[in-house]
Amino acid sequence: MSIITDVIDSTRAIIKGMSVTLSYIPKTKQTVQYPEEPVTVQPRYRGQHLLHVDENGKEKCVACFLCAAACPSECIYIVAKDDPRTPAERIGVDERYAEVYNIDYGRCIFCGYCVEACPKDAITHGYNFELSVYNRADLLKRKDDLLITKQVQSKNYRVASSHEDVDSEYKEV
Repeated sequence: MSIITDVIDSTRAIIKGMSVTLSYIPKTKQTVQYPEEPVTVQPRYRGQHLLHVDENGKEKCVACFLCAAACPSECIYIVAKDDPRTPAERIGVDERYAEVYNIDYGRCIFCGYCVEACPKDAITHGYNFELSVYNRADLLKRKDDLLITKQVQSKNYRVASSHEDVDSEYKEV
């Protein structure tokens, strides 16, 4: 083999590679101009957790610790407290409630086991995905941050309807 055949083979390989690259140029781009355009998320998307309340505004969480036990990353911390007051004056729906309910998003893997383990449907995943912070300590979300009545949801997303086929962020909706 001579140097000339090596140069010819290398040139062919470069031309073949560049032809693949150049074939993508005329295709329409599917880039979402975030945050000017809202991002489309799946209905089953697992975003920041929400602690729910019932129709009377009482917290559904009864501090059973099942969500913390189901969590593989051990990011949920709960302190239970008994509430001896009458049912009308209680914070939660039961005699027991979560005085402290913390989720460390630095450790959370958004697996959804906590949602499945909850017998009262007190915790679910919301659609909020804007969780980036400059300080690691800010990833610790407390009960007030997670309550659905106090949590501020981002307006930069839209949930795909059930008949839409949105399997990829590159598909046009």
